[in-house]
Amino acid sequence: MRNHVLRPLYVALGVVALILLARSMIVPPDFKAQRGDFTFGFHRASNVDEWKAVPIKYRGKESCAECHEENVEEHASSPHSTIECENCHGPAINHPDNPEALEIDKSRAQCLRCHADLPYPSSHRSEIAGIDPADHNASSQCIECHQPHNPDLENM
Repeated sequence: MRNHVLRPLYVALGVVALILLARSMIVPPDFKAQRGDFTFGFHRASNVDEWKAVPIKYRGKESCAECHEENVEEHASSPHSTIECENCHGPAINHPDNPEALEIDKSRAQCLRCHADLPYPSSHRSEIAGIDPADHNASSQCIECHQPHNPDLENM
């Protein structure tokens, strides 16, 4: 009777020992709780330098204002003021060093990402002016009538 209870216990202890052995071989030694500056405080200490070496893709409105001050000022007073430039223009990773790298998406689909009418009254999307893409100038691009930096103005 005693062996009947001890055998599963030995198997369970063996499995736990194998898991701990595998963990010690797989998990890098510098992975542990570091300072409290990362989510839950767990990360590989050597990974910080790897992330610092990754090039910045998104630069923010401040970098756009250096050359496009008039657009940034117009945008700041528009209903789109809370939206970063790169949400519509794409990541400015190599811009302005390579201006062709920043392709401006002027498609109707770009605007419909936010302005397609969605019937969800409990979401914040109901607060955004939405259109029915099938009924609202379906054959035209939005920028033919609307100024993206200040959508209250109409293009003429």
